[in-house]
Amino acid sequence: MFNFRDFSYSLFWNLFLIVVGSLIQAIGFKAISAPHGFVPSGLFGVAALFEYKTGLLDAGYWYLLLNVPMFIIGYLLIGKRFLGYSFVSMLVISLAYSGIDFQIELRNQLYAAVCFGVLAGTGAGIVLRTLGSNGGLDVIAVILNQRYNIGVGKTYFLFNLVLFSFSFASLDNDLVIASLIAAFVASVSVEYSLSLFSQRKLCLIISARSSEIAEQVMEKFKVGATFLEGFGAYKKEPRRVLMVVTNNIQLKRLEEIIFTSDPHALFIVENTFNVIGSTFSRRKIY
Repeated sequence: MFNFRDFSYSLFWNLFLIVVGSLIQAIGFKAISAPHGFVPSGLFGVAALFEYKTGLLDAGYWYLLLNVPMFIIGYLLIGKRFLGYSFVSMLVISLAYSGIDFQIELRNQLYAAVCFGVLAGTGAGIVLRTLGSNGGLDVIAVILNQRYNIGVGKTYFLFNLVLFSFSFASLDNDLVIASLIAAFVASVSVEYSLSLFSQRKLCLIISARSSEIAEQVMEKFKVGATFLEGFGAYKKEPRRVLMVVTNNIQLKRLEEIIFTSDPHALFIVENTFNVIGSTFSRRKIY
């Protein structure tokens, strides 16, 4: 029987997502960012600045060179599987950037910044759904997080603060502002890509017939359910609160089960960013 959880850990699936996501990023970098002179966030932004200022190599080759010390440090300090997948992403981005020879015609700088942000963020999010990363600053961010409990977001914020401060000193201000807009759109796109297929609904059901509802949920949805001990403030009597984690597709069916069993039930639904463990996603190991 096909098991997607096991398949999502397979070499083929991870490499497929890494290649697709990295190609999407490379298209954004070369077909939109480079023609407009944008400065991408992260280590590729440094590579782009080197290309703009020196003209010696394109950003793809600079990115490859800048990653050498990152991966040497990563080889000594973090998991080899994570580093191997990240190396594939870095290599695909570098080579694809150097090999792409077309532009996406967008004359308006704002439109270009938004489109570039969407492509870069979506591609990065696809890669981050795998057991690897995009390489570059991701490697250092993971090491700092594991060794010193410094948040990945903080590492990126401080690095990009320095990067864009230097950009303001050396490039046109309007261009840097457009680059900042692209970076913001990219961050939103990354979050959306990561949550697109992982987001679940946390459901709390308060009902006098919670046991009957739990049996139906486990039988029809093939998922677990948990009873939480509660206490009614109005009637001063104990209540069993049923907790179920489900997805958008099953949510309406769950609602039907609840109110068919108990028209007076209380049904509370909360969005969750990600659910790890049990029958859901596995933890990403670095």
